[in-house]
Order: sequence, then structure tokens, then C-alpha cells
Amino acid sequence: MHKFKSLFALLFSALAVLLIAPLEARRAGTAPASPTWAFEKSDVPVDPGWRFGVLPNGMRYMIRANATPKGTALVRMQIEAGSIDESPRELGYAHFIEHMAFNGSTHVPEGDMVKLLEREGLAFGADTNASTNFQYTTYKLDLPRSDTKLIDTSLMLMRETASELTVSPQAVDRERGVVLSEMRDRNTYALRNLVDTLEFVLPGSLVSQRLPIGTKQSLEGATAAGLKAFWSREYVPAHTTLVVVGDFDPAAVEAQIKARFGDWPAAKADPQPKFGPLLALPKARADVFIDPALAERVVVTRKGKWLTEPDSVAQRREDLLRQVAYGIINRRLQKMTVQANPPFRNAAFGTDGLFREARETELIVDTVDGQWRTGLLAAGTEYHRAVTYGFTAAEVAEQVANLRTGYRNAAQSAATRSNGALVGAAFSLIEDESVPASPIEAAQRFESFAPQVTPASVLAAMQREVLPLDRPLIRFQGRTPPLNGAAGLLGAWDQAMKAPITRPQSAVAAAFGYTDFGPASAIASDTRDAQLGIRQIQFANGVRLNIKHTDLDKDRVLVRASVDGGNLLNTRSNPLATRMAGVLSLGGLGKHSKDDLDTVFAGRNVSAAYQPGEETFVATAATTPRDLELEFQYLTAQVNDPGWRTEGEVLFQQSINNYFASLRATPGGALGADLGGILSDNDPRYALGAVEDWRKLTFTKLKADIGDRLQHGAIEIGVVGDVDETQVIALVGKTFGALPPREKDFQPYADNRDRAFTADRKPRVLRHSGAKDQALLTMTWPTRDGEDPVIDLQLSLLERVVQIELTDDLREKLGKAYSPGASSNTSRTWRGYGLFLISASIDVKEVAATRAAMGLTISGLSAAPVSDDVLLRAKAPLLEYIDNMLKTNGGWLGLVDRAQTRPDRIERYLQARARIAAITPLQLQALARMYLVPGRGLEVLVLPEGIDPPAM
Repeated sequence: MHKFKSLFALLFSALAVLLIAPLEARRAGTAPASPTWAFEKSDVPVDPGWRFGVLPNGMRYMIRANATPKGTALVRMQIEAGSIDESPRELGYAHFIEHMAFNGSTHVPEGDMVKLLEREGLAFGADTNASTNFQYTTYKLDLPRSDTKLIDTSLMLMRETASELTVSPQAVDRERGVVLSEMRDRNTYALRNLVDTLEFVLPGSLVSQRLPIGTKQSLEGATAAGLKAFWSREYVPAHTTLVVVGDFDPAAVEAQIKARFGDWPAAKADPQPKFGPLLALPKARADVFIDPALAERVVVTRKGKWLTEPDSVAQRREDLLRQVAYGIINRRLQKMTVQANPPFRNAAFGTDGLFREARETELIVDTVDGQWRTGLLAAGTEYHRAVTYGFTAAEVAEQVANLRTGYRNAAQSAATRSNGALVGAAFSLIEDESVPASPIEAAQRFESFAPQVTPASVLAAMQREVLPLDRPLIRFQGRTPPLNGAAGLLGAWDQAMKAPITRPQSAVAAAFGYTDFGPASAIASDTRDAQLGIRQIQFANGVRLNIKHTDLDKDRVLVRASVDGGNLLNTRSNPLATRMAGVLSLGGLGKHSKDDLDTVFAGRNVSAAYQPGEETFVATAATTPRDLELEFQYLTAQVNDPGWRTEGEVLFQQSINNYFASLRATPGGALGADLGGILSDNDPRYALGAVEDWRKLTFTKLKADIGDRLQHGAIEIGVVGDVDETQVIALVGKTFGALPPREKDFQPYADNRDRAFTADRKPRVLRHSGAKDQALLTMTWPTRDGEDPVIDLQLSLLERVVQIELTDDLREKLGKAYSPGASSNTSRTWRGYGLFLISASIDVKEVAATRAAMGLTISGLSAAPVSDDVLLRAKAPLLEYIDNMLKTNGGWLGLVDRAQTRPDRIERYLQARARIAAITPLQLQALARMYLVPGRGLEVLVLPEGIDPPAM
């Protein structure tokens, strides 16, 4: 079935921590399918690099040797048990058990699992994690090393989770507060919107009654015995699949899996219940959901029977035809968003599966407040045109070109696919029964079938799947009810379906108009960094170029261009100077609109837009060697001849109201809106400002504010990847190097590098409009800038120490916060400026106790040196990060992009490991005494509207 970003996917992605997403499992309500693997009855050849196995107890495993990144591995254990498997008395138990996996087992005492992994270099949260959704619970370990010992440790921990959890009453009581804290934190307008959606479009379904977070009543009443019963029932070998991908001997890893899991006794595997009823209701209905934080959206949907379409070569051809059809419709809708007066902000159309029990066709329309009717009529008419008249040959050709590029890229880089990409392929087999095929063979099959992709075949394939949007369900969400409510929605759709339509017209794509920038500039200097081998070029016109060839990602190239200016152009008198710079590319180029460019670039790996950074405007692109010239041409044209068209300006203005309207709907949003102003004594450069000021921004003003920098400012370019250095130099010479002379150096902006930390340290209280039990407590201290590399690293390590201590104190011991945090920011832009911040999202009733606990944690760092074990747990992930940084092109780019104007980055990197290893507990204690002084920090407390702050 064609994969479409459905309403459910869009809604569930807002709850990313729980990963509540519309994944497709095996056929619900039946015993595990036979054969064991979907590919055993498919004619799609399996990528031969995989090793599959099934233990006698029924547990499956997938193994893949892979050296991208070199010397690392990913381990995943997926249990086919989620919230759908819960009884009415077990709501939230699947997620609760996920938490208990970190709280004691037969061979790993409570609290030791995370510590054990931290000592091995895995950071909690980043490298050690788990997630629960409707169908699955997944445990994840990202190993910084793929040595036999660490892999065996990871498999040991997975086995402990699978069959050895103790689930003690004491541990349950301690973790209950953490789970309830997570429930409290997730109770936002997005969750309320999701609940209403499920109740409207899937009324009476089991899935609408089984949100993974559960209910407060169920979680408060959960007992160790009840949780263990759920775990024992669902965590059985036949429900379990282990995936291990990385740089190792697959035969050795297979032997380790058999040794660790072979004696896990087989057990009864209950099938998952049906998710439904999910099928269409007989009559058209409409629903209205109002929340002041929600942007306006209308969704028109129709449900129908699930199409049983096992993965096969023929089915992949059918899916490809459908993909082209939906791609064309969405391209048409996209074109409408970049008109001078667009009818909607965004729109999307497609068909997707619902838990392999039903399918849905949806049209999603996002509009400016009050414009829902205009948007619905426009999008509905375009949908009607497509299903009635189909598509043009030019539209099909554009989509085929894009698909061809995707297949070609995958085939060219097949040898260096990342561990993450391969794990994704494994999960597609487990969850979607999609065979992990060879990218090279897939590209060959595409080319053999491409001539059969015609307007007629594309329309026919879509019609075999799409559900006509007659008698639809229509749902409105927004801040203001639609005129005439449900009746108005249904009437507007009826009007759209009756509107006159004409056949679509073909448009001829123009050639790219920026292939000649003049004579190439001479090369003024050509050197090579002796330590890392970065080639450094200076052109006579002032442009700098840095190149690093790598074989880390075949056929892939990363490019980053930095242009002088950035947010240093914001001044006290003109604090919003660069706010619109990030949408400048939506205004197209002088010779092409943004819509024209999307057609011109069809089938090409060309992208990137300049975004305002602290000191420069930065554009980062991922491309291929064959499209590198066009990428440089596009990046150069954005600097030399931006379009300044009103389409981009309109899109920016459309986003302002939504941004400000939802800003204080959550504690984190309110803090983000106001903290910059508080810390800077309302310096307008760092404060949010008023919405009225944002609404006054125009491209005319932006051109006056940044146009000179685009035309004359210094430029430095970094290129990393599978490139030929001589070719890159020639291409840059013909593009950036052919521009009129530029300033050679980035400007110092000395008068604009001041940034003060307020001297007024009295506590502040901010307000949010979310749930009445949500509070956010933060404490911020001024530190220093990042010019001293040793102290900079010491503060980074102190951040990790504080994170560990806060997690141990607030989460593990007290159960008051789901995810307490610490962060250190030592600026290299603002002179003498740095921040150290700690935070905890808590219940409003726990403010005083949390404040006291945070105070004790911080004062303890000054009172005594941290233990050697805490220091090891903080250091190890940092050291592993340093060791693995240059195993990816992205890591290299961070050193290459400014290698000439920021050469100290290279020296800092080369010295970082030794400097981190040398840091002692006494040094961290001295640092805490210097900066994290009680009374010198600033407390900011975010409370719900109408709730009085507790006494200090």
C-alpha cells in the first residue's frame, strides 16, 4: 500500500517520545504468520547481506555486517506487544513495563543498567532508549564500539529485559512517579487533538481506547504483580525479533545471540486483538474541535477495506504507479501554496493503511485562520480534477525523474549505507512485511518498468486503491469555529465537488538560467592542512574553499556555504533584521520562481537555503558528484540574484499568527518565548518582541538589511565526501569564484558582540495556558565564553555530570521529573558570555520540593568532588563521541566548512580527547564553585495561568 503521511502519522508524530505512530503489523487477530519471514513467499530477491534466523523457541533475529560508521553497531529488540494488547485494567502497562526494563533484573540490580552502559560510553537517552506504541515495544542501544565484549553486554541486557525483569514493588512505586510525570508532560493540546480525532474517525474502535500512555487511574493502581503478569504474557520468544547491525563478524554475533537467547523457554504467544472497528461509516459526518493553540486544518477522509497485497515485484510496480499519482496531486497542491495569494498554507492527499485492517484516503488542508472554506474549495476542486481527468505526460515525467534519482542514489551508495538505514529496512520487514531488497537490483527493476509508467497506467493504479471522497468524514480543528459548524463543512465540500473543472494543462520546464557567472577567478593560494589533509583554496576574488575527500559515503557529497553577516546584523535599533532570511529561498531567484525551480530541479539532487546563524548565513546541501555543479550554481545564484518574490513573504506572514498563538500553550513554549528577554534585561536582539513587529517584516526591508552582505560579504565553502578535488576547485571557480570581488575576511562586528547577563537575579514567574498541573522550573547561571578550549571542555563535562546527578536525584530517587536537564553554552560569538542551565518539568505541587532537591544537587557539586564512577559515566560518552566524530561526513563538515577562518577548530578537535581524559574531580569541583554559586543563578518558574506561585 502506498505510504502517505496521513493525518494519524501527522498527529502521532507530535507524541514522538512515545512513538505513537500508525505502524502496520502482521494481520491482527491471527496466530503468527507462516512462513516465518515475509520474503519466503515473495519473488522480490532479498538483499544477500542479511543473515536471518529463528531459534527453536520461536525468537527471530536479523544480523547485518556493516562498516558505516566503522567500528560501531546498533542493537534493537522489538517485542510485538503494545497498548493494543492491554486489557481495560492494564491501560498504560506496556509503557510502564518499558520503564521497568531499566529498574532491575536477575543479574542487573535496580539502577545499574544505565550506569553500566554509561561506563561503556552510551549516553542515556541518546544511545540508550526505548519506545512503546500501539503494537510494539522497542529497546534500542547505539554502541559506540562493535567489539565482542560490548556486543555481548548489550545482548545480555536485552535478554535480561526479555525474561529476567524483577519488577519489584519498591521499584514500581519509585518508577510510578516518573511514568505519571511523563503522562503529565504529554498532556498538551496535541494529545487532546489526537484523542478527539480518534473518537471521531474511529468511534468505538479498540485503538481509540488504548493510547500507550494509559490513564492516571490505571497507572496509580498498577501493582508489581499486575505489571509482571502483563510482561510474562507478552514478552515471549515468538513475539520477539532481535536486530543487530554493525561492524562485526556476523557468524560470531549469531553465535552470541544463540548463546544468550537459546535457553529462553518457548511460551504461548497470544495474537494481538483487532484494532477496530475501523471501516467507513455509512453517512457523511463532520466534527469541530477548538483549541486556541491549534492552527486551522480541515481533513476530509474516507475509510475502506484493507487491500491484501503481499510484497512482490508486481505489487511494487503497482505501488510505484500509485506513488507517481499521489506525487502529482501533491505537486499541484504545492504549486498553489506559492501563489501570490495562496488559498491554503499547505495541503496533502493520499491513501494509507490502518493497522492492516482498513485503509483510508485523506485530503488534509492547512489554512490561515478563517480561510478554511477558501482552502477546502481549492484543494477539493484539485482532487476532483485529478480523479476525473488524470495526469499529463509532463507531470508523470517529473515524478519519474525524481524516483529515478532516488533509486540511482540508493544503488550508487549501497556499499556505504548507514547502520541506521539498514535497521530501518529490518523494521520495514518486521512491521510492514516489506522485503529488504538490494538497492542495485531495485534500481534495475525500476529502469525496466519505467517505460510503462504512463498517465493512463498511473491513473488506473490510483483508482484501484483510492477511496472516493463521497460521504466523507470531515474534521475541523482550529481556534475559531467554522461558519455554520458541521453543516458548513459538509456544504463546502459538496460545493467543491460540484465546481466546474477542466483538464490539466502541460507546462514546459525552462532551462536553469544560472550557468554562466563570468570568467573564473584565478587561484590565489592552494595549501593543505598537515594534520587532517584538508585542502584549502583561496580565489583571487576573495572566496575561500576547503575540501576533504572521504570514502565514508559512496556517491554522496556534503556542501556548506557561509556568507558574512548572520544574526550579528541584528542591532538594538533593528533587532529583527535577519528574521525573514530563512524563507528568502521561497521567493525563488531573479529568473525563476520557487515553483519553477521545483520543476527545473526534478530528478536532480539540488537543495539548500541560507539560514541565519550567529555570525554567518549558512546553507548546507547533500548532493552527488554528478549534481555538484548544479548545486554550486544554485547556491551562487541565491547569493547573487535572489528573487525577493512576494510568495515567500506571504508564506512567512502566514506562519506568524500560528507561531505566536501556540507559543505559550506549553511550559516549554512560554519559557522559550521569554527567557532570552529576561536574561538580557530585554535587549531586543535576544527578546522575542511583539507579533505586530514581526508582521511588519517584508522582503523589501530584508533586502535593505542583508542585501549588501549577500553581494559583498566574505564567503567560505566546505566540501566533504566522494569528490575529485580538481573537479571541485574548477566548479567553484566557475560559480562562486566568478563573482565580483568579495570582502576577504568575515567582519568583526565588534560593536555588536556584547551580550549581558542580567544583574537582577530575583526569581521570575512566567505563565502558560496548558494543563493546570504542569510547571517548569529552571535555574540559570552566567559562565564565560568558549575561547579557552580547556575550560570549554570542562564545562561540557560538568554539564554531563550535572545531568547524571539530576537524573539520579529527581528522576530515579524522587520520581518528580520525567526528563530533568542540564546544558552548558559557552559562546564564541558573544564576548565573555556563557550560560549554564538546569531544568525540570514537574507537577505544580512539587515546585518547592524540586527547588530544594535541585539546590542540594548543585551545592553538593561544590561541597565535594564527584565520585570516580560519576566522572567515568560522564566522560565515557564524550570520549566515544570524539573517537567516532570523523567516521561520518557530517562530522568532517564541522571542521572543514570554516577550516581557513576557524582553524582552531581542528586543533581543538585533535587535543580534545587528551584534554577530557585529563579532567579531574577537583577541577570540576572548582568549576562548580566558580560558576554554580547558590544565589547567583536566576530562577525562572513557569506556571499555569491562575495558579499562585509557592512560597520561596
